[in-house]
Amino acid sequence: MAKGGYRGSSLRMLESFGVSVGDEVLVRTAQGSFEGTVMPRYEFADEEHIVFKLKTGYNAGIRVDRIASIDVLARGSEPTFRAPPRPKLVSGLPRILIVGTGGTIASRVDYRTGGVKPALTSEELYYLVPELSSMAEIETDAIFNIYSENMTPFHWSRLAERLGRAVEEGYDGMVVTHGTDTLHYTSAAMTFALRDLPVPVVLVGSQRSSDRPSSDAATNLIGAVTVAGASPFSGVFVVMHSGLGDDELSVHLGVRVRKNHSSRRDAFESVGIDPVGRIRRGVLEMDGTGLPSRRKGTGGFVCRPEFSDKVALLKVHPSFEPALLDVLVQRGYRAVIIEGTGLGHVPSSLYPSIRAAVEKGVFIGMTTQTIWGSVRMTVYDTGRDLLSMGVVPLGDMLPEVALAKASWLAGQATPPDKFGTLMATDMAGEMLRRRAVR
Repeated sequence: MAKGGYRGSSLRMLESFGVSVGDEVLVRTAQGSFEGTVMPRYEFADEEHIVFKLKTGYNAGIRVDRIASIDVLARGSEPTFRAPPRPKLVSGLPRILIVGTGGTIASRVDYRTGGVKPALTSEELYYLVPELSSMAEIETDAIFNIYSENMTPFHWSRLAERLGRAVEEGYDGMVVTHGTDTLHYTSAAMTFALRDLPVPVVLVGSQRSSDRPSSDAATNLIGAVTVAGASPFSGVFVVMHSGLGDDELSVHLGVRVRKNHSSRRDAFESVGIDPVGRIRRGVLEMDGTGLPSRRKGTGGFVCRPEFSDKVALLKVHPSFEPALLDVLVQRGYRAVIIEGTGLGHVPSSLYPSIRAAVEKGVFIGMTTQTIWGSVRMTVYDTGRDLLSMGVVPLGDMLPEVALAKASWLAGQATPPDKFGTLMATDMAGEMLRRRAVR
């Protein structure tokens, strides 16, 4: 039977030297010697390598045919996760609720598969960042533990409900730990559901799991709590790295942010505007232009958490199949957001399906897939044709934001004759009159 996932030649070598997973060892190779801890292999790994965690914190895989000998320096046990003791709390600090939803920021390496898995509750995450105990009085609530690609309008509704209750419970701010893949969808959804917030709601994630040496989890979480507790402004924000270093974070408006890189720690960027704040070496600097001020009490705040799953986002492309839109209409979808090309165009082969959808009361909104820039459908006759069919241009609203807004409006049972007007109306900064020049 394999030890810690090892089998074949790697297992035979470990057994020949009397080594077990978790032992501290001295490894001798033709290239030199080094000390490390024997780590588990994941179940789909090859049998030709043994993995060691070096004193630097990084893992190194060595081919068994390059290993001359392995000496045990100290016996150990297979790595397991144990949350450290809860730090001592300081009274008189801002009262912050951390709402856990899962994602990489609440994940660690799964040595069975080699990937990361949702494994840390938000309370465990709080334990792992003891600096928070001197910043805020933290309470936690893990309402679900999923990867963000599994988020649905149902989850948006549950999260909005919990955040709405937190406002009524008198928290000074809320932090939502969330996977990065769809974090910007959720930040937009919360912006529409939580109307006239008196305190900040800050969504935060990480690109590297908490147990990796290059993890951004702790830095981002500390930044998010800083904004939730110290920002003089209210609203929904996203806090993530500004660059590759750890000395600066950006504070993004929840409806003007997008994940623009698959793996870099500074993957999130404000689109069309500058970040509304920065955290430089732990110091928060906020640009409050147009932002509502933090205030006491809940007067004016309204939580409208209902979202509908009968909305869709379609990205047009060469050879786009019009039947994709037809199927959505047949299935009773209320709204379809189109990511058009350039200034807001689609293949002419899609025209009959668009006409049929609009005639049946389905809202069709146009955004651009270029990320930066705005829809402008009066420039070319193709755009004017779409306008005549009833397609509604959504300016520079990001497609992901348009989807969340349409889902929220549909969840509010907005009548068809008002749906288009509200979609084309700026409600929370999602549509810009002026854009930053790049």
